[in-house]
Amino acid sequence: MSDCFSVTGKTALVTGATSGLGRMIAEGYVAAGVKVYACARNAGDCAAMAAELGRDCVAVPADVATEAGCRDLAARVAAAEDRLDILVNGAGGTWIAPLDSFGEDGWDVVLAVNLKGPFHLTRFLLPLLRAAAGEDDPARVINIGSVSATRIPDMDNYSYPATKAALHTLTRHLARRLAPAVTVNAIAPGPFPSRMMADLLDRHREQIAASAPMGRIGRPSDIAGAAIYLASPAASWITGTVLTVDGGLGTT
Repeated sequence: MSDCFSVTGKTALVTGATSGLGRMIAEGYVAAGVKVYACARNAGDCAAMAAELGRDCVAVPADVATEAGCRDLAARVAAAEDRLDILVNGAGGTWIAPLDSFGEDGWDVVLAVNLKGPFHLTRFLLPLLRAAAGEDDPARVINIGSVSATRIPDMDNYSYPATKAALHTLTRHLARRLAPAVTVNAIAPGPFPSRMMADLLDRHREQIAASAPMGRIGRPSDIAGAAIYLASPAASWITGTVLTVDGGLGTT
């Protein structure tokens, strides 16, 4: 059964890789024997992460909020690799403002990175993903959604849950189109220690932890384990699903 959950020798591209959930997944992949191309907008952060994690982590800074940025990133990965086993669309953004002042920027910025970016990057990387697909081991796309897509948040972050709900639907749509060569699944995380959650956790950590039936917030191993599972042979017949990783928060 150890082989059933092994991802050793695979190659992955992880966006949003230098902080939060993306970094947790990238670090988990490297520890599990995956060569990771780590992508974020800040080139210095990417280089520092690659230096820290060693030769199995390669820095590829890019802005995946634009179609041109996604195309360029895909071209750079293709110049270095002839196949890509795993794509993790982990880059994400949010915008918080009162309803009466929540303007167009609050939609355009979040929509670009949370929804359009995963779509464009997936389509530009399809040749590499299809090249990696085996008869019993398809290539994998893993989109990072959110439990905010399934319950109404308490914050004034109107575009964030809407784009994450759309990403869940896009996940199922792409899963149907890209099978059987590529599986497409999403992870819907609950509260984890991340840059996006930092302020909220600083102020309400105990309350947030207590609101989940499991009585804590997420740990790096929780999200990394889910991403490793979806990339492993054990998940080769799973596509179009949204895996909730929230300590049971969605049951409350």
